[in-house]
Amino acid sequence: MNKEVISEIKRLKEETGTLILAHTYQAPEIIELADITGDSFALAKKSLSAGAKRVIMCGVRFMAESVKILSPDTEVILPEPDATCPMAEMISPERVRRYKEENPEAVVVAYINTTAALKAECDVCVTSSSALKIVEQLDAPEILFIPDKNLGSFVKEHFPDKNIVLWDGYCPVHAQITEEDILKAKKEHPEALLAVHPECSKDVVKHSDMAGSTAEIIDFALKSDKPVIIGTERGVADYLIPKHPEKKFYHLCPDKLVCRDMKYTTPESILKALRNEGGEKIRLPEELIRKAKHSIDEMLRLG
Repeated sequence: MNKEVISEIKRLKEETGTLILAHTYQAPEIIELADITGDSFALAKKSLSAGAKRVIMCGVRFMAESVKILSPDTEVILPEPDATCPMAEMISPERVRRYKEENPEAVVVAYINTTAALKAECDVCVTSSSALKIVEQLDAPEILFIPDKNLGSFVKEHFPDKNIVLWDGYCPVHAQITEEDILKAKKEHPEALLAVHPECSKDVVKHSDMAGSTAEIIDFALKSDKPVIIGTERGVADYLIPKHPEKKFYHLCPDKLVCRDMKYTTPESILKALRNEGGEKIRLPEELIRKAKHSIDEMLRLG
């Protein structure tokens, strides 16, 4: 990393009172610059607790929107405006609205990896770590789970008595992993445990020793007495391997498990955002914030 850029980022961060948040899929050099790292919703909650007046979100657009929804008075900057989540935008709010009109008794559950506009159309949000607990509590003739059909399938298998409807969204990164990839990795590292994200297909998840959120995968890996194959975006293993040389972690398909949008952020784009020379300030209408926050409040209540 350019030492002058890093030094200037640290100086301006202190001078302007800016909080830098970084999702765990970010490149290691971005993680090192961040004040707070973690999963998407954990970052939004920690930002709210910190009470910062200015935040730079090193992640993708829906994550910056989540920070703005919880902290509407905070200036939230996305350093790379083109950084988005394909899955978060696979289903339109209009499509959900039509479904609700046709199925008024259904409960609509939105994975947190959705746009603010989608959250505003839903009854409750879930994270990958809270989805099972929240859906278990829902008593409705029909539950629509959007947008991720793989996480939704993971939830549906746990509650066969519930009428859970899945749509056609998916994470393009996690969905690339095949059963063959898993069997190859387990053959190469027979002594290792496998931890995967439930955004992977059920043909992949069924071979895992644990399936959970990014934070849960990290916790599992650090507590394990055995080597662990990390089956999520490669940024997690990229960070864990040098940080914990005393343990053995292996990438699962490092060439496949790369979220390009998560890698857009660079130290230079952070510096431009700090100087107000780049990035995008997230602006959401008050009514949209109010509606989207309702689904998040329900998640906090149930989860």
